[in-house]
Amino acid sequence: MKFYILSICLLLTTTFLSAQAYEGRDDQKFQVGANFQGNGTGIMTSYDFGLGENISIGATATYLLGIDESVSASTWDRFDTKARFSAHLGNIVGLSDQVDIYPGLDLGLKNFGFHTGARYFFSDGLGIYTEIGFPIAKYKIEDLEPAEKLHNQFMVNIGAVFNFL
Repeated sequence: MKFYILSICLLLTTTFLSAQAYEGRDDQKFQVGANFQGNGTGIMTSYDFGLGENISIGATATYLLGIDESVSASTWDRFDTKARFSAHLGNIVGLSDQVDIYPGLDLGLKNFGFHTGARYFFSDGLGIYTEIGFPIAKYKIEDLEPAEKLHNQFMVNIGAVFNFL
């Protein structure tokens, strides 16, 4: 729980820094980081491609490496991939060129959900990001086994972001 609070504070702090990380059409970002959720931790990767001044589409993949001992999870239960749509608001709200905030929607193997995040770039190619996400609609809602709750709950991602090209 302490980590979730720390991550949210980091997200809020990052959004108030003065620095744009989204360049608009044809912008490409690659992110890799840690994923934290109830009963599991793992790795998350994502790729975003800019369609317009403030819109991007992308994909994410997450694999949980550490699962609570009380959860019997198969490889399928540990893995999730999603297509996503994001609206980049950094330039709309007047943030500087090194910071971007982005809410969005995602459609995955396990649910339809919401994400929001922030990126801060130290240089033209390297930065940090943090994201939170949660499901809006789960594909299966009754009698979920503990393994089926993986990727179907609140999650926090934090890691490095790179300009892809």
